[in-house]
Amino acid sequence: MTRVVVTGVGALTGMGNHVDAIWESAKQGRSGIAPLTRFDTTNFSAKVASELKDFRLTDYMKVNERHRMDRFTQYAIASAIMAVNDAGILIGEHVDSERIGVWFGTAIGGIESFESGYQDLQKGGYESLYPFATTTVISNMASSQVAIALQARGVNSCTVLSCASGSNAIGDAMRVIQRGEADMMIAGGTEASLTPLGIGAFCAMGAISSNPDPNKACRPFDKNRDGLVMGEGAGALVLESLDSALKRDAYIYGEIVGFGTVSDAYHITSPAPGGEGCVRAMEIAVAQSGLDKKDINYINAHGTSTVYNDRSETQAIKEFFKEQAPHIPISSTKSMTGHMMGAAGAIEAIFTLLTIKTGIIPPTINLQEADPDCDLDYVPNQARETRVNAAISNALGFGGHNTVLVFKAVG
Repeated sequence: MTRVVVTGVGALTGMGNHVDAIWESAKQGRSGIAPLTRFDTTNFSAKVASELKDFRLTDYMKVNERHRMDRFTQYAIASAIMAVNDAGILIGEHVDSERIGVWFGTAIGGIESFESGYQDLQKGGYESLYPFATTTVISNMASSQVAIALQARGVNSCTVLSCASGSNAIGDAMRVIQRGEADMMIAGGTEASLTPLGIGAFCAMGAISSNPDPNKACRPFDKNRDGLVMGEGAGALVLESLDSALKRDAYIYGEIVGFGTVSDAYHITSPAPGGEGCVRAMEIAVAQSGLDKKDINYINAHGTSTVYNDRSETQAIKEFFKEQAPHIPISSTKSMTGHMMGAAGAIEAIFTLLTIKTGIIPPTINLQEADPDCDLDYVPNQARETRVNAAISNALGFGGHNTVLVFKAVG
């Protein structure tokens, strides 16, 4: 089977507007969470979020182009351009434009455009709507506009699987290359849901932290956590065959060797008892990788800072890894990025690859008093240096979606 590697990465988070800055913050345990400024939060229980800071859209597109796109699409384009530049490829020169595709995930899509469009409709009827009101909202615009911006004319698709969207997009893109339908793929996830509706819906659900202190609000696996903190941004990876990467002497971050995705078929928000869906996804992904579970020496957890997720994921890791579980370093980088929804899996895949490449495991910050039901090694508060040869990244989404990616070093 065709071996698929990652040769370029690009990212935007509240921790920074470039992978280097984001990774430096991660190593230092510096959070991107701050007071939410996108709108007035007076009547909202949530007061903090991980917003992009000092992001310059004009570095990636002309001013007149941005009006045809929602923020989630703009973020996707920026991350994709960074990833392609990082991979050192010129579409049409290093790869035929018809042999490079795009696969992006998003959980919510153009919610900001939806809200503003509805307000316009209420004020002035349909005649007051922006002519591109439809195309700013629909979820496939991220992958479509990335393709247009980069002239990637191959396979183009969009994954909408809640918080597992970004991870699934990467796994699906890997399979496109393995099937021979493309030579390269630009894959990732994007989200921009820091809006009154986006935040308000999670407040109503009771799933979001009401802690106003940005330095303490997001605390995965901690006894005193009170919910997730939302984030925004995008992550993109350039995937290509190992043969292609070696032929052009590309820098290789790592190899993607396993992809497991299953449904709980249990509940729209709660994970199945014992995290059984996550267990099955790990079983599939590790079996597909050709590795033994004993080869896995790092887990980038979904780790949302909610009671249900943190306990369920801990149970799943224990069930799958058995006696090995207490000895595997695990971290939730959401403690620093916030929960980026459809972008989370892509950003966390990048963190996993950088951990393999550098031997530095980013910490789970704000973990002061562990939940008694969360009793594994979550790398609390300080990064750890150790050799990591193979790792998994978990992504678990509303609707019962469980997605696991397995990465390993290329020797």
